[in-house]
Amino acid sequence: MTVTRKRKSAYASGAAKSAKKAPKPAAKPAADVAKLKNARKAANKTVPSGASVDAFIEAIEHDQRRTDARALLKIMKDATGETPVMWGDSIIGFGQYHYRYESGREGDFMNVGFSARKTSLVLYVMGSIPEDDPLRARLGKFTTGRACLYVNKLADVDEKILRKLIRKSYDATVAKWGPHER
Repeated sequence: MTVTRKRKSAYASGAAKSAKKAPKPAAKPAADVAKLKNARKAANKTVPSGASVDAFIEAIEHDQRRTDARALLKIMKDATGETPVMWGDSIIGFGQYHYRYESGREGDFMNVGFSARKTSLVLYVMGSIPEDDPLRARLGKFTTGRACLYVNKLADVDEKILRKLIRKSYDATVAKWGPHER
């Protein structure tokens, strides 16, 4: 009868435990880490595109939405005194500001703007308007998103109140971020 002995593994015998571990790489200076983080951040997707505002409005398929977009274009031009500019391929913006956050992220964005989507008009005016603002209660039928006002059709809201809201949002944005250098 043959007796076989089991050999202990290197790990069980402690040989592997005593093997030297590779040294950890030296920590990178904080400035290098910040540069790496900033380099990984994606560029803003919503930027002035140079596309034609009129061509965008004329390409809107829904007749009522196209009519409302023309009216909203005039309302926002009058309320802000700014020239409309296409931001990306579907947003019309008025005015521009430069932002810089504590995180280091910075960029440019429109003061106010709108887009005619398939389901509604989207107005980018709510970022500077508090939820308890009395103008909101008098505006009419709308819903809100994080910084957007969604209107099914322009006839659902009071135009005079809308003009005031647009101007108030525009002024609040300029007060917070300052006028944009042209």
